[in-house]
Amino acid sequence: MSQRTTPPFRADHVGSLLRPAALKAARAAHAKEEITDAQLKEVEDREIEKAIRKQEEIGLKLATDGEFRRSWWQFDFYKGLDGVELYSTKEGIHFAGVDTKAESVRVTGMVRFFGHPHIEHFKFLQAHTKVTPKMTIPAPSTLHFRQGRQSISKDVYPDLDAYFDDVAVAYQDAIRAFYEAGCRYLQLDDTAWSMMCDPKQREDSKKRGDDPDKLPRDYTSLTNKALVGKPADMVVTMHSCRGNFRSTFIASGGYEFVAEELFGNVNIDGYFLEFDTERAGGFDVLRHLKGNKTVVLGLVTSKSGRLEPKDDIKRRIDEATKYVPLERLCLSPQCGFASTEEGNVLAEDEQWAKLRMIVELADEVWGR
Repeated sequence: MSQRTTPPFRADHVGSLLRPAALKAARAAHAKEEITDAQLKEVEDREIEKAIRKQEEIGLKLATDGEFRRSWWQFDFYKGLDGVELYSTKEGIHFAGVDTKAESVRVTGMVRFFGHPHIEHFKFLQAHTKVTPKMTIPAPSTLHFRQGRQSISKDVYPDLDAYFDDVAVAYQDAIRAFYEAGCRYLQLDDTAWSMMCDPKQREDSKKRGDDPDKLPRDYTSLTNKALVGKPADMVVTMHSCRGNFRSTFIASGGYEFVAEELFGNVNIDGYFLEFDTERAGGFDVLRHLKGNKTVVLGLVTSKSGRLEPKDDIKRRIDEATKYVPLERLCLSPQCGFASTEEGNVLAEDEQWAKLRMIVELADEVWGR
């Protein structure tokens, strides 16, 4: 067994990192119009460079910008698409015991991709790292699921098939733009697939005007169309998440409801899957995996600072090999450390200790 030279890597991570105090202070000052856009960017640039160096120092073969320029893991990308707008809502998204900021997105025009600030964000990352620069953007299905049919203008899209087609083409254009900027490792962050595994979330989906029994097939078609034309030397993975805000969650339930569709029919190169708690179910769903896809096991929680015993992680990796060969497995935290700028409830030192442990475990399990 050996380390991988192409992504995803044996020791990988989902993308977002805790925002440093200096960055939080600068964003707060910017919101109060106490500093300019240029002054905020100076702080972002400096803190991103520090985060990149730290990822390199602990031995990771990839680096992200920690999503330091974003408020949300998803809305900052979506609002940059033509036809999509960010707006204030009556209430935030309900997590277990806590709510997010009262914001969401809605589709008010034809969805198109005509360039995006995230392209320049990637270029900065690429220019400042010695390892593989990894870009993360929300998955196309997530633009639909939580907002639902009710968030899509019926004047613009009386037929949802036309909406799905336009979103797919917008993602084709986005993927091409990232590739032309030099991106060879792109991750689609998704909550739709795992949320559909929770009966309550399926009921909520019905209330939003959708049919959750039909959505897995719709999302397979949408994702596969979005990946049409993807260059062969570009790796695109998908991270599946049950919610991650201030160390809380939204959904519970294993992947069984969507496993056959997700693991068998979606043309993705690899999956980042949450398996850190019993809420995520067991590894037996991986029996549906087809092709030569890679599975990155999210066995280390990003929701607390407690370091898991290494032997426990090794035992769980061994359990997963009953369904997927060891050479097609990798290791990561179950989610990012800061899906929104508020971040999870742990310290930066604890975050880096977790990532360092993942690198050590990868060396021990797969070899250097």
